[in-house]
Parts: sequence; C-alpha cells; structure tokens
Amino acid sequence: MATELKNLSVFEGDAIPSANDMKVGIVVAEWNWEITGALLNGAVETLKKYGCAESNIMVRKVPGTFELTLGAQFFAEYTDVDAVITIGCVIQGDTRHFDFICNGVTYGITELALKCNMPVIFSVLTTNDLQQALDRAGGKHGNKGDEAAMTAIKMIALQKEMSGESNISYYE
Repeated sequence: MATELKNLSVFEGDAIPSANDMKVGIVVAEWNWEITGALLNGAVETLKKYGCAESNIMVRKVPGTFELTLGAQFFAEYTDVDAVITIGCVIQGDTRHFDFICNGVTYGITELALKCNMPVIFSVLTTNDLQQALDRAGGKHGNKGDEAAMTAIKMIALQKEMSGESNISYYE
C-alpha cells in the first residue's frame, strides 16, 4: 500500500507555491466526523501554513460522502473560490453500499472538476476499517487533509500559470 511508504503530511521535492491570494472552499461530510473533522483540521492548518488567509477558507458541511459532489458544485457555482477540497470517509461494511458510494463520488468529483474547469480535490478515505482511517487522519501515516490542501495549492498555482493569470512558475 502506497500510504505505508509515505507520510501524507510531509512535502518534499518541488517548490511549494504561496497560497497568499488563494480562495479555497472545503466541503466536508458529517458522516464519520471523528475522521472527517480531523481531515478538515489538517487541510485548514496546511492552507494557513502556506499563506492562505483564514477569511479565504470557506467550509461547508454535507450529511455524507455521497453529497460531496453537489456540495462542491455549489461552491463552484455560487462562490469565487479557486479550488474546492472534498473531504469524506467511507469505511467498508458488510454490504455493497461501500462500492456504490465510492464509485459514485469518485466519478462525480472527477466530472465536476472537468465541467467547472477548476481544481476539485478528492480527499475521501476509502478504508477497510476504522483503524486505517484513523491512521490517515492524523495517525501514523499523517493526515490526508494536509495532502489535499497541498494538492489544492499546487493545482491553483498551475492553473493560474497556464491561464496566464500568473507569470510565476513552480513547475520548471
């Protein structure tokens, strides 16, 4: 498993763009709040660490992971955010419900990013058990919320560079 080889909260390699002028929406599922709340905290703290003003971080809750796609679409349609981070957690159970939710939200978020031409970051844990989720929500593997925030920062910077909105390149 790739996560076992990497701490999700450690960033190496490329220069990290400043998030000073970035606006980020975060839509977070209330279901499995012990996990999603920790992921949300990681995302917000990482955005602030790299310069995003707290006033430029908008957080909205939805009931569950399946509702993340529509919540993200609301951000894209009704706000001026540069990116949306979607945070959820689906833990395998005894039925196929896990498969339907995971497939639906993965497809929906991908389609939304393409339709809206903006970064919509997938930060949905799909784990076999609660311990795996805890390990990725601030546990021994770091915090997937940190990784989602870093992905948002880098994708916003890439879009601004490629659209000509910024002449700063972090990818050369």
